[in-house]
Amino acid sequence: MERTVIISGFGGQGLLFAGTVLARAAMAEGLEVLWIPSYGPEMRGGAAACTVIVGDGPIGSPVVDRADAVIALSGPAMAKYAPVVAPAGLLIVDGTLLTPPDAPEAEVVAPPCTGLARAGGDDRLASIVGLGVLVSQRPFVSADDVRQALREVAGSKHPEVLQADLDAFDAGLRASGPVLQPA
Repeated sequence: MERTVIISGFGGQGLLFAGTVLARAAMAEGLEVLWIPSYGPEMRGGAAACTVIVGDGPIGSPVVDRADAVIALSGPAMAKYAPVVAPAGLLIVDGTLLTPPDAPEAEVVAPPCTGLARAGGDDRLASIVGLGVLVSQRPFVSADDVRQALREVAGSKHPEVLQADLDAFDAGLRASGPVLQPA
């Protein structure tokens, strides 16, 4: 088993953080992991992405031609990464900000990631909401391991925001909604 996830959007949306949490959850399950950040020189607002490759054996290459899942939290991210979703893969777009694209070979869900994050008090948690949607739709790591990874990553450095992160993840688990375009 090997799964590739791209978490993409603008800098400042917590994309690299969400990728780190996913990677930690996979490592807790004894899986092999590659975590690859990609971002421009801007502090906030520039294009950013994080690729996480998870496998039950050695991962042969960091090159991703097709992703099993893409979380797109901005228009430019959706335009760039929606075409790389593998057939029968999952495309998660932020329904607060984006209109889902036509992706006849992929499953598309459009939960209100930013809206749910905003309701929880911080727009930057949209990526954690998206991570919850991913785990509800493609549970190749357990929700409990993601929660534990959140405790380790956020709780160790910023314990004051841990509960907001956990709430955003749980909101994503509940909000995945129906698949808009079945494979």
